[in-house]
Amino acid sequence: MNGVMRLPDGIVPSMNTPFLDDGRVDTHSIGRSVDKVLSAGVAGMLVLAVAGETASLDLAEKRLVARSFLDRTAGRVPVIVGCSSAHAAQRLELAAMARELRADAMLCQTPADLQGSALLAHMRELLQVGPARLVVQDLDFNGAGMPLEDILLLHRALPGFSGVKIEVVLPGPKYSAVLEATGGTLHVSGGWAAAQMIEALHRGVHAFIPTAMDPIYVAIHRRFQAGDVDGARALHARIAPVLAFSNQHIDVSIRFFKHLRHREGVFTSAFCRHPVRPLDAHQMREMEAQLQQVLALQQELRLGATS
Repeated sequence: MNGVMRLPDGIVPSMNTPFLDDGRVDTHSIGRSVDKVLSAGVAGMLVLAVAGETASLDLAEKRLVARSFLDRTAGRVPVIVGCSSAHAAQRLELAAMARELRADAMLCQTPADLQGSALLAHMRELLQVGPARLVVQDLDFNGAGMPLEDILLLHRALPGFSGVKIEVVLPGPKYSAVLEATGGTLHVSGGWAAAQMIEALHRGVHAFIPTAMDPIYVAIHRRFQAGDVDGARALHARIAPVLAFSNQHIDVSIRFFKHLRHREGVFTSAFCRHPVRPLDAHQMREMEAQLQQVLALQQELRLGATS
C-alpha cells in the first residue's frame, strides 16, 4: 500500500460533456451539472471519460471541459480527469494537463498493446507528469480485461497507483479477486455494471462510477451502508428497466442520460457528437417512458428527504 491519499468511496459519476445545438462545448451546462451532482451527495466525479464523449474532443476542448468542471467544483469533492488515448504521447500530454489544472487524480484506460513491465513503465511515466493519483480503467466489453498479475504488479511496484475501475465481462468475480489479492487495500470501483450494484456492494466494492441518476444511486448506496439491504435492493429494482434500456450499448447510454439532463433542466441541449449513433423511433418511444420513470423516482426521493 502506498502513501498516496485514498480515492473517495461512494458514488462518483462519470460526467457527460454537454454541447450546444451547434456542437460547441456548453460551459454553462457544465456548471449546472456540477451543482446538480453535488446537491445529490456524490463523493466525487470523473470527467473526460467515455460517457463524456472524450474521443470527439480536441485537446483545447478537453482543457476547457476539465477546467470548467474543476473550477465549478472548487475542491468540494475530488475530480478525476480522464487521460485515455490510443497514443502514448497523447496520454502523457493529457496527464500533464490534468496536473496543471490541479485534478485530484487521473484515469487511464489500459493500453491494449502494453502488459507486464512495459505497462508498469508507461504508467510510471504518467505519474511523473500527471497528478499524484492514478486510476487504471480495466475496460473490456467483450472479455476479462487486464490479467490479475498486471494489477498486482502495479499495486506492488507503483506508488501513486490508487485504484482500478473494472468494466469487463463478469465483473463480479474480478472485483472479489482484486479485493482478496490486495487485502482490500486497492480501491476498486465499478462503472458500466450498474445493473449488478447490489451484488458489488456485497462484494465490498468501494465506489461506483455510473452516469446521471445521482440521487437514486446515492440513496441506494446510503441504504446499503446503513444496513437496510432490502431497502437498497427495492430501490435498485425500480431502475432495472432503465438500466436494461440504457445498457444496450454505450451510444444508447450516452443519448439517454444526456436527454435526462436536458429534461432535468441541467443541459441546454441533448446534442451528441459523431460517432454516437442516433436512436430510432422505437428507441425514442421507450426512452421517453423510462425518462418519465426516472424523473418521477427522483422527485419521490426529493419529497421524502424534505418530509
